[in-house]
Amino acid sequence: MKFYLLILSCLFFSMNLTAQDQLNIPPETDARLYDIAEAPSPARIEQDIRRLVEFGTRNTLSDTVSTTRGIGAARRWIHEEFEKISTACGGCLEVSYQYHLIPAEGNRRIPEDTYVVNVVAIQKSTQNPNRYVIMSGDIDSRISNSTDATGDSPGANDNASGIAGTLEAARVLSKYSFPNSVVYAALSGEEQGLFGGKGMAQQAKKDGWDIIGILNNDMIGNIHGIDGVIDNTTFRVFSEPTPITDDERMRIWHRFYGGEVDGPSRQIARYVDKMTDTYMTNLDAIMIYRLDRFGRGGHHRPFNDEGFPGVRIMETHENYNRQHQDIRTENGIKYGDVIEGVNFEYAAKLTGVNAITMAGLAWAPPTPKNVMIGGAVQPSTKLRWDKITDTNIAGYKLYWRDTTSPTWQYARYVGDVSEATLKNIVIDNFLFGVASVSKDGNESVVVFPTSLIPRRR
Repeated sequence: MKFYLLILSCLFFSMNLTAQDQLNIPPETDARLYDIAEAPSPARIEQDIRRLVEFGTRNTLSDTVSTTRGIGAARRWIHEEFEKISTACGGCLEVSYQYHLIPAEGNRRIPEDTYVVNVVAIQKSTQNPNRYVIMSGDIDSRISNSTDATGDSPGANDNASGIAGTLEAARVLSKYSFPNSVVYAALSGEEQGLFGGKGMAQQAKKDGWDIIGILNNDMIGNIHGIDGVIDNTTFRVFSEPTPITDDERMRIWHRFYGGEVDGPSRQIARYVDKMTDTYMTNLDAIMIYRLDRFGRGGHHRPFNDEGFPGVRIMETHENYNRQHQDIRTENGIKYGDVIEGVNFEYAAKLTGVNAITMAGLAWAPPTPKNVMIGGAVQPSTKLRWDKITDTNIAGYKLYWRDTTSPTWQYARYVGDVSEATLKNIVIDNFLFGVASVSKDGNESVVVFPTSLIPRRR
């Protein structure tokens, strides 16, 4: 009897292996990402933030000639740091400046024609060199008067923390190679009107970049909120619901078939949340269904304006006494964005979030194209898509969720096919999407269907 059960067990195990082999099921996780999540160094981030603060001010209008003070000295130092990282990885980074002349006319925060200069380091892929995932921080700082180019403006959290995180992510990820290109961007002119991001986004569009997504890091080091809360276990991800470039057809689609909160930027936000849940410990992403904070802006927006997906990553509890303030004490309250307001361990954790998200996207295949859906007045939902040509792909995964859920709740890997049916999953009650999956288990962002499967006649 025991021998008979053993034979049945072996047959069952063999059948399961055969089914898995047929589906070519990739692993659920990538062990490299656990290492990447823990790699960012709080000590190195502290060192970089302190160095940026030492420049005294990084106001966009500040000194560009001095070797010790002002935004010119700061951006040259950032360029040098990227070059050091590139040297350590055998020249894997292409480091350059981007110059954008901003006229004073029509710009109230630019009193005279000013060059806004970005520092960009590109880790080029040999497989898909024109597909990019981008992490950015802002070089410039400000105090109460945005055009004060001489007063001390340390900008320790806003936004030396974002620059330090971007540099550290470059140190970590430059040790790996990816089928997609990775970009580390130090943008300028943010406080004057998002000019650095505008310039880079417009150049990317002109050059035909295929941008998977941009992760804009603006203030990732404060844990003491103005609301009295001290919190180092959560962070916020801001994202627009659908692209500003959507046409009338897409607006009609959203009205009748859903997808009002399922644009590419929102899918990037969900991707960040999933990666955090999978690879980080004691840290939770809070998705904010808003382009940015109420009435405020960040450097992901210019990319969104050009039709590129992107999100803002930042601390959960801001302290407005430490933002855009002259350094002073009034009524016992200390004002100013000084180094004492930065928690380096927290900044390192959020840098880890960026690093695993970029690595996952950089290792993932391209998204499935032309995703279609059908199933009206039927017991099951059918999805169809155009298969992509990529040597890295294992297959595709279907996702679905309750219409009120902010994140994808259910998933099913369906193999290297171009259509699949979710039996007894009624189309009316859920929202659906499709992602491509690499052989090592890394997934693309989920793509929401934007057309109907044609009915057969």
